[in-house]
Amino acid sequence: MPLSVAVLMDPISSIKTAKDTSFAMLLEAGRRGHTLHYLEQGDLALRDGVAWARCAPLTVHDDPHRWFTLGKPDWRELRGINVVLMRKDPPVDAQFIYDTMVLEAAQRDGVAVINDPRALRDCNEKLFALAFPHCIAPTLVARDADELRRFVAEHGEVVLKPLDGMGGRGIFRVKAGDSNLNSMLEILLGGDARGQDRQLAIAQKYIPEISAGDKRILVVDGEPVPYALARIPQGNEFRGNLAAGGRGEGVPLSERDRWIVAQVAPELRRRGLLFVGLDVIGDYLTEINVTSPTCVRELDAQFGLNIAGQLFDVIERQVSGNRPA
Repeated sequence: MPLSVAVLMDPISSIKTAKDTSFAMLLEAGRRGHTLHYLEQGDLALRDGVAWARCAPLTVHDDPHRWFTLGKPDWRELRGINVVLMRKDPPVDAQFIYDTMVLEAAQRDGVAVINDPRALRDCNEKLFALAFPHCIAPTLVARDADELRRFVAEHGEVVLKPLDGMGGRGIFRVKAGDSNLNSMLEILLGGDARGQDRQLAIAQKYIPEISAGDKRILVVDGEPVPYALARIPQGNEFRGNLAAGGRGEGVPLSERDRWIVAQVAPELRRRGLLFVGLDVIGDYLTEINVTSPTCVRELDAQFGLNIAGQLFDVIERQVSGNRPA
């Protein structure tokens, strides 16, 4: 049965269709005959506890020059929509958190929100991986600059990151004794001269296997896609992120990759995280991406897959199971 599917995303006019996973989902929904609606972050509202959205009818086309058509937007109750794809990119700031609260109200009224809005609030993409300590490299999360310096001295070479970044922004690679370490910590921790109001930062032991790629493993309802996209650093760059110039190369999952997925999958299912991207370097899980995981278009193109089709199989079963007999 056709569904009504709304997508909350960043401006569709600015996407790169060859790489955009939200676009892959919309194309699949259109192929299945589902009705599409489009909204951005400013288009949500709560009226007397009921979630509303200003939605525009949307049609998508697999054409790099003319990939979407929008109709006139109109306010409507979200409980009249079957599915909301929450695909807003980070940062997960206060406004993002408020959006999940509006979407949770829609969820209470029977709307299938992908991914679950509570999980989007609770599962920080850097911190969530620490729930699986047997899968990760040595890691420290702290606001204290001295503690972070001690961690760098202990492990010799470390990667420092903000907790709310994406696309490789704000990531530093540093060795013990580096004279730039204090400056890096000032940037990451922020705060005033007395060290007040500092932000948490994350430090991970540097994993040399990054030279072979930072693998993005996509997981659909707890099941891994059989191929990962290894994002391989280029030139003198240590970051593999595609947004930082990394080269994407599809690779089959290793036994270790599958083991990591098996460790994480039950918790993903429990939290309603239907579509997730695990980042794995060498033998280690480094991040669990839950907000707007990418790499579907690249893997589909390289291996003849239809990952969005797998996701919509799950969504349609879920919606069908929620309908009254």
